[in-house]
Amino acid sequence: MSRFPYTIRELFFKHVAQTSSSPLGIEIQRAEGVFLYTPDNRPLLDLVSGVSVSNTGHGNREIIDSVKEQVEKHMHLMVYGEVIQSPQVLHAQLLTEQLPQSLSSVYYVNSGSEANEAALKLAKRATARTEMISFFDSYHGSTHGALSVMGNEEFKNSFRPLLPGVKHIHFNNFEDLKQITHKTACVIAEPVMAEGGVRVPAEGYLQALRERCTETGTLLIFDEIQTGFGRTGKLFAFQKYNVVPDILTLAKALGGGMPLGALIASPSLMSMWQSNPVLGHITTFGGHPVSCAAALASLKLLLKESWIDEVNEKSAIFVKALKDHPKVREIRAAGLLIAVDLINEDYAQRVLPLLIEEGVLSDWFLFCSTAFRIAPPLIITEEEAKTAVSKIIRALDRL
Repeated sequence: MSRFPYTIRELFFKHVAQTSSSPLGIEIQRAEGVFLYTPDNRPLLDLVSGVSVSNTGHGNREIIDSVKEQVEKHMHLMVYGEVIQSPQVLHAQLLTEQLPQSLSSVYYVNSGSEANEAALKLAKRATARTEMISFFDSYHGSTHGALSVMGNEEFKNSFRPLLPGVKHIHFNNFEDLKQITHKTACVIAEPVMAEGGVRVPAEGYLQALRERCTETGTLLIFDEIQTGFGRTGKLFAFQKYNVVPDILTLAKALGGGMPLGALIASPSLMSMWQSNPVLGHITTFGGHPVSCAAALASLKLLLKESWIDEVNEKSAIFVKALKDHPKVREIRAAGLLIAVDLINEDYAQRVLPLLIEEGVLSDWFLFCSTAFRIAPPLIITEEEAKTAVSKIIRALDRL
């Protein structure tokens, strides 16, 4: 007869579906600031931020209070778009005030994958075209449409057939832009390629991409799911390059730690959901009022505090201290989204457990097997960054 009760760890492996054969399996009891704490109160300095989710840190009191206040009022009421809910409205107003005038209509969904799914649908609806272009080593989510435009065959082959009419081109290759034609409904791009190992655009590349899309009547979708909300040193990465997309997709840090996604476009584009057919995209829980309350509090914090202005200074602490380490081949940084590319894949596989032993939580990149990630909450202090650096160096020295 099996013993009872099971530990939380045992129940995790018994009942929670796993997506790899070797999950981290670290039990976290609480989180505060830039630290995660195990049940025995051991701190782990968080250099992942839930994959660029926790930009405002863990356990922020203003966000927690906003969630509690909204829960006391109401939670889910009705499918998206049918009743007026102030957390959605106030957040959409504040968010679009930070964006160009052409991006003034917000459609809330549940996740980044759904935001990209809806963006692809909207582009096909608006252009009456079927061809879609994305980039090799891009990641846009794991649902069927998002998977179809993912730029990695290994992740896709077991799930075919996927959407037809998808082409891939190489990021920063100006010649490849000629493949965007009057048959192309949309190009979906990350302004900075995250899971490809933090690949930043070459000078003039995003401008050339924008020009080619405009020339061919192709809608340009910027996926800022990882790069949004201050991660790269601006509220949105596209603002660094002065290139405005037709559709902007958001998630991760959008919700301030709560699940939330969104796509943003012009009112004329968004109006296409209303006919041919009516309810062109619909969601039950998209824009959940509790998530929107957290999102509003989080955005207010990002606009009020100096965290975004300090991103590049904090990034430089990591870059300068690690770039000359003998185990490091290259560091690529877009603010506090940093890839530490090691001299071989074996080192990259071995370093993550060593970092955990040193008290640091990092992660790998889906499409860059030689690098590990540094993407802490934006609230990290210079002192905490220097502490993280010293722990990373100790782990690298042990390789």
